[in-house]
Amino acid sequence: MRASLPDLSARQLEAVLALAEYGSFVAAAARLRISQPALTRVLKRLEEQLGVRLFERSTRRVQITAAGREFAAVAERMLNDLGITVQSVREVAQERRGLVVMSSVMSVAGGLLPAIIAAYRADRPGVEIHVREGVHASVLEDVRSGVADFGIGYVDDLPEFVVGTALSRETFSVMMPAGHRLASRRGLSLADLRDEAVIGLPTQSRTRRTLDAAAAAAGVTLRQTVIVGQFATLMGLVGAGVGLGIVPHGATRSLLARGLRSVPLSEPRLARRLGLMALREREPTPAAAGFIALLRKQWKKED
Repeated sequence: MRASLPDLSARQLEAVLALAEYGSFVAAAARLRISQPALTRVLKRLEEQLGVRLFERSTRRVQITAAGREFAAVAERMLNDLGITVQSVREVAQERRGLVVMSSVMSVAGGLLPAIIAAYRADRPGVEIHVREGVHASVLEDVRSGVADFGIGYVDDLPEFVVGTALSRETFSVMMPAGHRLASRRGLSLADLRDEAVIGLPTQSRTRRTLDAAAAAAGVTLRQTVIVGQFATLMGLVGAGVGLGIVPHGATRSLLARGLRSVPLSEPRLARRLGLMALREREPTPAAAGFIALLRKQWKKED
């Protein structure tokens, strides 16, 4: 079906509309800013492509045919749609419109990310942003499946299909109420937490696996008495005095951490590389590329 379609141009469509409006080759040519012979050639070529007469010519006037009236109505819609599409494409390219879907580990989603999103939206209010937050494994799956334009997570030991860009090294801190007996310490070891109730994360969480491995190496058994799936819940439970929380340092920037005391985990001093993850061979959209550039710049300031 498509192979039989005529190869129409915007100039041909404009010529039909101008002739239909003015009923004169002279006036229509002036409107289009082309010569009268050139307009005649454009119209002749179009009628040959369509196989119909769009206008009846005489020495005195140009009369549009029934087929010409029907084609003119279609031409007007096509030009309007084309104009809207061109404007839309330009807005997307200039980051004035579009959609950014990112997937982030919770420590960044609730810590550094809100300020970056606010700065991005201030310059590009027409861009819609979707944030998918979860554990590292879910972020990696969002990147692999293409659901997210990019991911923010741990870039050590990534699978082959992902390209990682390290932005910082993340350490761990222990969250507790300000009046807790350990709140005055400058640093804590896992051994110091041996008798403390700890709010833990699910076993599929990279943070949980890192802490469990470190505790086993240190010969310490952590009393993870309550398991939660979100840092927001963890911070709430810590604030309620249910237990302590061991979290990536980025999570301490969250508004939910206000009123709590954060003490660095100094023994062992655990560190992971945190950064951007993208599907190999996938080019980011203009809106996503703009957000990534801002994120890298802002991250450098915060690091």
